Amino acid sequence: MSEEILINVTPQETRVAVMQLGVVQDLHIERSSSSCGIVSNVYLGKVNRVLPGMQSAFIDIGLERSAFLQVADIWENSNNGGAAKPIEKIIFEGQTLLVQAIKEPIGSKGARLSTQISIAGRLLVYLPQESHIGVSQRIEGVEQRDSLRAKLQAVLPPDHRGGYIIRTMTEATEAPDFLADISYLDKLWHNLQGAARNASAPQLLYQELNISLRVLRDFVSRDTARILVDSRSTYQKMLEFAQDYNTSATDCLEHYQGARPLFDLYSVEEEIERALSKRVDLKSGGYLIIDQTEALTTIDVNTGGFVGLRNFDDTIFKTNLEATQVIARQLRLRNLGGIIICDFIDMDTQEHRDAVLEEFKKALSRDHTRISVSGFSSLGLVEMTRKRTRESLAHLLCEPCPTCQGRGEVKTAQTVCYEILREIVREARQFNPREYRILASQQVIDLFLEEESQALAQLSDFIGKPISMQVETIYSQEQYDVILM
Repeated sequence: MSEEILINVTPQETRVAVMQLGVVQDLHIERSSSSCGIVSNVYLGKVNRVLPGMQSAFIDIGLERSAFLQVADIWENSNNGGAAKPIEKIIFEGQTLLVQAIKEPIGSKGARLSTQISIAGRLLVYLPQESHIGVSQRIEGVEQRDSLRAKLQAVLPPDHRGGYIIRTMTEATEAPDFLADISYLDKLWHNLQGAARNASAPQLLYQELNISLRVLRDFVSRDTARILVDSRSTYQKMLEFAQDYNTSATDCLEHYQGARPLFDLYSVEEEIERALSKRVDLKSGGYLIIDQTEALTTIDVNTGGFVGLRNFDDTIFKTNLEATQVIARQLRLRNLGGIIICDFIDMDTQEHRDAVLEEFKKALSRDHTRISVSGFSSLGLVEMTRKRTRESLAHLLCEPCPTCQGRGEVKTAQTVCYEILREIVREARQFNPREYRILASQQVIDLFLEEESQALAQLSDFIGKPISMQVETIYSQEQYDVILM
């Protein structure tokens, strides 16, 4: 299925939308001011505290909160071939460790770490502490897996150290492609080792690529028809990276220079708004209610206004079938993880339940995140888990509402600031006023006067018009107006 990748870049954030048939299938947001996006970063950390009772330790890696290392994530313990040693026998307070982030800080929890280092390339993942060659579980077929393993082993130098995992996008890979990836990964590991010898903990030694370059490494596939980037400088950096590292992607790269904002043109902004709503409407007239809590996420399927054409059982079956596709897509869009309970409408026949479950698993198979699905429980619920590696979309863009004491959520002042900046750019392309005036809440105006003052000044220079601000005390944090003077 042909897909397009849209990249919207501002000085404050980069947003990536993966489109199929004109519909947003996946969304990634990376902000320059946040500490998100540390997964795969390698640090020289310092052990702050060892907790024998929990068989874990807190590691200082230079972030606001100490990171968390469990005994199962210590490489020496998982590869000694015998009984696992207790954590207090392996590490001690004050010790320096080479660690890698495997989970982002989520809520009040610090990042999760591992001492097993892995460095991702486009085709391979390098495991410097291992010696075996593995193949991604998403590559099916014994013959194909053996063929890829043999191709890689044929090009490895005899004195080469370390192991590899062959990634999913290697299905049509030849030996020269493997060699280029091996050379790239060897250089990264050599540089990382050199940095570690001269560093003092805590210190960042290796930083994962930013989201725009990760698109070229991780997102591009044989189905990718176009990659549209609305920033000239980002486009140039991506083009240089692609020429050196993924030449097949250069033909897909395009610099978008249209008058309309890229995400407006493809209705991505509307999709983001819908992804923050509890209710998701189905085309048939039914709808979903998605509730995200700290412990789990519940998804309730309802027939709504869909009455069907033949009988009630047929109506329920068709609504549930449609819901499987929409649920799978919403999980990716909202980046929902952890325990997820899906309450499909009750079906009387086992045949219908089996068909819905099979369709649900098929829809979920397109997800790149690890998922485990159980069958229908005795209560008619489908229980599943989706690996949680980063904040959900709602937690990234929103914050607990002070008015309702956390029962709901509103967009952060920073998110509203960025919406206002985009609105001014949108208006500037259509009108030519003498001045723009922002009417917003005290929190939003304060942010424009402090942290986002430079962004506002840059925008004013860019459009060649002055921008003034006015506090409206009756406005909520999400409310604002841009007045053309």
